[in-house]
Amino acid sequence: MTPLSLKRRRLLQAGAALALVNLLPGAAAEAFAQGCPAGWPQWEAFARRHVQADGRIVDFSVPEQQSTSESQSYGMFFALAANDRARFAAIWQWSRDNLGAGSDKLPAWQWGRREGGSFGVIDPNSASDADLWFAYALLEASRLWQMPQYLKAGMMLLNQVKAQEVRAMGELGPMLLPGPYGFDAGKDRWRLNPSYLPLPLLRRFAGVDPAGPWAAMAQGALKLVTQSSPQGFAPDWVIYDAGKGFQPDTERSVLGSYDAIRVYLWAGVTDDGDPLAGPLRAALAPMTKAIAAYGGPPEKFNTVTGAPEGRGPVGFSAAVLPWLKATGAADSLAAQEKLVQDKWQTWSRATPKAGADGDGEFNYYNSMLTLFGWGWLQGQYRFDATGQVTPAWACRS
Repeated sequence: MTPLSLKRRRLLQAGAALALVNLLPGAAAEAFAQGCPAGWPQWEAFARRHVQADGRIVDFSVPEQQSTSESQSYGMFFALAANDRARFAAIWQWSRDNLGAGSDKLPAWQWGRREGGSFGVIDPNSASDADLWFAYALLEASRLWQMPQYLKAGMMLLNQVKAQEVRAMGELGPMLLPGPYGFDAGKDRWRLNPSYLPLPLLRRFAGVDPAGPWAAMAQGALKLVTQSSPQGFAPDWVIYDAGKGFQPDTERSVLGSYDAIRVYLWAGVTDDGDPLAGPLRAALAPMTKAIAAYGGPPEKFNTVTGAPEGRGPVGFSAAVLPWLKATGAADSLAAQEKLVQDKWQTWSRATPKAGADGDGEFNYYNSMLTLFGWGWLQGQYRFDATGQVTPAWACRS
């Protein structure tokens, strides 16, 4: 090859790369420019231990050896981000066959070992956050993999959520109930969960269903977090009274812990270009100071007094990595990332068998938080301001 031909080829290659960067959303373009991760060892380790051959995702840390709609829907999102089409299809098929996802009803949230020893649905009620993640994973799989059958299934689920899990709640507007039944707390009173409403998902749904409640619900999600977190710490559960506004859920708990940690996770992975990202992060700013003072995210907060309690597990440290990146807390980010890396290396060298001791520190829930939080920091996926996801494999394409 002549020097001129070599130079021309390099120019063409550079031009093609630049064109691809210009087609990607802003955050994804930045990740592409910096180099995309070549693999995702944390997903592969999780899949080997928790994803069965038939697509069932097992939580070995509980006696029921349960599978939940949450685990199945999260697993589909991670399989999409990893370009793992076979596991995505298997997880969805198992969810259809056993939870009823994709049928004329919303999926049951809990499946596992029942009191008599048989396996099956334990609780037929649906969990609306998982329903949203199912729909989102299907819609994005349809777009990224060009598979229209997933679009049909995702829109069917979204329509079921609108019909069964969305209520008009006075000044709050349309809001997502945690499930179809069991969350009415009296006349014009409802029990809500702030961690059920990731802004990127609501933005994506507003794009595919502009006549739906999703754009208004995003505004309501901001009100839900800011007005239920008087000390700047999100609760696991809160009561909304149409006449009195948000009130602490004294019947269940006023703590923010294993549910609420996802509020900071979702706020961190939301694209900076989303107009609600800034106000949401400002309302939760005390968490950044708490992490710095405490050496990591506390396991629990009293959301009324602001008092912390205990040290959160490794999954909490992983979950707040996007939050610390988004809020510019460089020192805390470095410390929490090192903690996650060190614990991951120790755990992965031990190579526990599936189900052994609930998989220790990286049990089901800690692993899920790690895949979301550390995976985002690694560049395994990015959301843009419209809620579309760019996985690392699309970034490399």
